[in-house]
Amino acid sequence: MTDTDASGSGHPPETPRRPVTDELHGESITDPYRWLEGDDAEVSEWTDAQNEYAETVLDTPHREALAERFESLGRVGQYGPVTPAGDRLFQEVTHPDDEQPVLYAYDDPDAVGTDEGTVLVDPNEWAGDGTVSMDWFVPGPEGACIAYGVAEGGDEQYDVRIVDVATAEVVETVEGAGRTQENGFAWVEADGEGTDDRAATPRGFYYVTTGAAGDDENSDADGGGRADGQLDKAIRYHEFGSHASPADDHVVADDVGETTWPTLATDGDALVAGYVEGWERSDVYGYRGDPTEAELRSVLTGVDAVFTPTIDGDRDRLLLATDHDADFSRVLAAPLDAALAGEAGEPGAYDELIPETDAVLRGIELADERILAHYHRDASSELAVLDADGERERTVELPAFPTVAGVHGAGDEPEAYLTVQSFAEPPAVRRVDLDDGTTETLCRQSTTVEFDIEVSQEWFESADGTDVPAFVVRRSDVAPDGDNPVLLSGYGGFRVNRTPTFDRFRLPFLAAGGVFVLATLRGGTEYGEPWHEAGRRGNKQRVFDDALAVADGIAEAGWADPDRIGVVGGSNGGLLVGALITQRPERWAAALCHVPLLDMLRFHRFLLGASWTTEYGHPEEDPEAFAYIREYSPYHNAPEADYPATMFTTALGDTRVHPSHARKMTALVQERNTGDEPVVLRVEDDAGHGVGKPTSMQVRENSERWGFVFERLGMDTV
Repeated sequence: MTDTDASGSGHPPETPRRPVTDELHGESITDPYRWLEGDDAEVSEWTDAQNEYAETVLDTPHREALAERFESLGRVGQYGPVTPAGDRLFQEVTHPDDEQPVLYAYDDPDAVGTDEGTVLVDPNEWAGDGTVSMDWFVPGPEGACIAYGVAEGGDEQYDVRIVDVATAEVVETVEGAGRTQENGFAWVEADGEGTDDRAATPRGFYYVTTGAAGDDENSDADGGGRADGQLDKAIRYHEFGSHASPADDHVVADDVGETTWPTLATDGDALVAGYVEGWERSDVYGYRGDPTEAELRSVLTGVDAVFTPTIDGDRDRLLLATDHDADFSRVLAAPLDAALAGEAGEPGAYDELIPETDAVLRGIELADERILAHYHRDASSELAVLDADGERERTVELPAFPTVAGVHGAGDEPEAYLTVQSFAEPPAVRRVDLDDGTTETLCRQSTTVEFDIEVSQEWFESADGTDVPAFVVRRSDVAPDGDNPVLLSGYGGFRVNRTPTFDRFRLPFLAAGGVFVLATLRGGTEYGEPWHEAGRRGNKQRVFDDALAVADGIAEAGWADPDRIGVVGGSNGGLLVGALITQRPERWAAALCHVPLLDMLRFHRFLLGASWTTEYGHPEEDPEAFAYIREYSPYHNAPEADYPATMFTTALGDTRVHPSHARKMTALVQERNTGDEPVVLRVEDDAGHGVGKPTSMQVRENSERWGFVFERLGMDTV
């Protein structure tokens, strides 16, 4: 590599080839850039050179013109979901000048979204650059305290802090809990002992702990891929006032396994844990008794289906949302004590509370005497109000093509809170009257949309004859005249559903006549578990075929200029982009490939990769999986070609997908690019997989990325 190349010759820095050859299932696999899997000084120097080269490409009039507009778009009021607990409401609010959201407690529902509440957590006081974040919080049962997770640089390695709501002071800290998440945390109610001011405070909490990212007892001799401490999970119980180290907490379960994530549910007394193995099945365990002696017992295990537990404490029953004998999912119910005793150990012993419908059930929430059921129909949200026996009473009013999130019941009140957004409407927090299904907007992201946005859902035939839908989003006066720049996005995996969302940074693209297309690719569950199965393991190529069919179809329908189509995706969606530019490089004018998986013969050796083998297959242990992964792995199928202008991005703090994927692929595509379009790598120092990014970083990244899109799709900034 040379500094001259990186700083202004118009060519990327040179990357030395140091081939390493492995034998896999009788085939020799040569990796020319294995050395870029390391984290030594030479890799750091190479990364700096790539960043310098990227800057020469990305520093364009388009980025400069968009930067001021994006600063104003980034600095807006934003409002998180409302979470009720006891008589209090909790909400994160981001003010225009904030780098991170501030957590408030409100006593008055009419004060939601204002500064009239009590500030409980303000991460803006922790670090001047906003790189220390609060990424989740869980209120205590009566709202007397809250727990939250603190991470630095987006690494998702959390310390857990407990705040007394009355004083807004931190009263307890558990350091180094690892990847503890909101759904891996459950309170234990107070036992009634203690002083008056502590009586309402929970006795303690159950939580999931992991090892740290990169902890490695089984490193490869070459210093490359490795097992990861994050795969070593345990459920622990922490008693208030005891100590600050997970190592000193009572171990409830430590045989969780490498490829599972325990989801915890509690009514403040009983604990139920769902061990989710990969994205295809789960086992359920439970316990009731002294938490300092807790040891999980089998509730429902050994069934090839996903079971997501909810405890209905008011009716002493266990609810399980499941796809067992229901491709679109349903809800089963059993008396809680019977379930905990193992007496309802088979799905057939449970009552069917909510039957399967023609929409995909995504989750349930208890609210007063009712159940809120969140469905996806044609990749958009639908929210139904059911009575306690699962009978539908009404449907909540929502805008066209909505996405619902953050649904929370308000205790004994006949109301609930949720957030709603669409391609055309910024996220808004609404209060729902459960008696009539009407909603009231309490606060809304303060982005102003200065033009009308039109959305349609259109269908395209994939290579195997399957009809694949896509949302087509544009300014209302943009016509399908064959002359429009288009940016296509998709994901296609892990049961993740891509639904309509509002992106304020997308507005300048739409204002300039761009068309945004979100493809509903197989691999998600937008059309139930069969849609997922059709895009996983040996069916993965179908996901790429779906995306190509949508790209070709929107051009044929006139929505796109065939020579001005770009594609964007991140994580598993980055794998999608990598496959698309290696299989059809001539199709794309631009490609943005964020925090991607690209070396699919070694993905399982890094960070959380081993937990993804249920989705992709195991290339080392399974010869059949090796064969089909070898056919599409972008890093092993990159031809010499005229590649589109391509921007790879990664982050040094990414604890999910190792940066080596983007590094190695960048080097390979730069080597094999026979055209004139640039291939760049942008590496962030103080960021991770995408969680906890400060506002200033979001503004800068979007200025770069959309500037790249405008430049490469031949668009004028307006």
